[in-house]
Amino acid sequence: MKNRFSVFICLLFLSLVACAPVRVNYDYERNTDFSKYKTYNYFQDLNTGFSEFDTNRFLDALDTAIAAKGMMLSDSPDFLINVQSNAYNVGSQSSVGVGFGGSGRNMGGGISVGIPVGQSTLNRQIQVDFVDPQGGGLFWQAISEDSFYQDDAPEAKEAKFKTIATEILKGYPPTKK
Repeated sequence: MKNRFSVFICLLFLSLVACAPVRVNYDYERNTDFSKYKTYNYFQDLNTGFSEFDTNRFLDALDTAIAAKGMMLSDSPDFLINVQSNAYNVGSQSSVGVGFGGSGRNMGGGISVGIPVGQSTLNRQIQVDFVDPQGGGLFWQAISEDSFYQDDAPEAKEAKFKTIATEILKGYPPTKK
């Protein structure tokens, strides 16, 4: 009974970690008038770091999320968007501790060893830059980090990119404090 409970707790923890939310950090030029940016397009030489299929999936998701903000794709845009991404491995964050100890009279001692459990995880960082082509330069940036599974089905990747694009654009326009 005790073993079943331990296995249940372990599985529950792993399922919560697998469903971790997308982490996004934002930065922006403080003196920017965001209300003047209504139309956008992408850099001509966009090099996203994704496969061609995933680039199309992500840009479609980003277009949908931007349209929900009331902005439109245009051939003469108010701002340009640059997208970059990279994948990296994160080592296992779990370990099992094995300890040995002893004591005698007024003396004590012990040894503990952490043994890594599980495999490393592939994470992807996606950086989205909004740039004013009229000389204003970079005025808004979002960097997201999330787990990434290259072997996911196309539908799962589309859903993941929609979630990421929505989370990225939650910070646009920024609320000034």
